[in-house]
This record gives sequence, C-alpha cells and structure tokens, in this order.
Amino acid sequence: MTENQSYAGVTLDPRANVYFDGACVSHTFHVADGTRKSAGVIFPATLEFGTAAPEVMELHGGRCRVRLAGSEEWVAYGEGESFAVPGDSSFDIEVLETVSYVCHYG
Repeated sequence: MTENQSYAGVTLDPRANVYFDGACVSHTFHVADGTRKSAGVIFPATLEFGTAAPEVMELHGGRCRVRLAGSEEWVAYGEGESFAVPGDSSFDIEVLETVSYVCHYG
C-alpha cells in the first residue's frame, strides 16, 4: 500500500458512483498527471465486481475477504493492505466491517 493519505492537485467528479443499491459509493478523481482513481466506501455485503482495467484496491479502513475470478480461495484483507485484480476480470468481496478504499486503475 502506498503511504498517501491525501492527494494534491486533484480534480474530483462530484457525482457519486452508486452501486448495488447503495452498498458501494465512490467518487472518481484524477491526480495532477491525469491518472484516474476512485475513493469510496463499501458497506457490509457480499458483492461481485467486474473490472475493465487492472485495479489495485488500497484499504484505508474496515475488513473484507476477496475471491478473484477463477479462484476458490477467499483471502482476508484489512486496513493498510491492498489487493490487485487483473483487467477484464472480476472479484467477489465479502465486507465484514465497512471498507473505505482508494482504487488505482491501470
């Protein structure tokens, strides 16, 4: 996980991305070099997300278990940890305690 607790030079899209009837809410932002990221929260639930680009999910709070597409193994993650998901794939996430995250794309 990176040590960033804040990002300078951010352009924020103020429209919320709301998924799964509000179980996941995020905001897209771009850093100074144009890189797209999102920051959000996922409330306790078990959900399946699809990916277009590769993603790294950096957890800033909460606890969850993740199962990548094609795997039968669930892996636990918590605050201060991250996991990577390939592009054109999917993952299941079981949120045990509300997760706050930053998602890095590409």
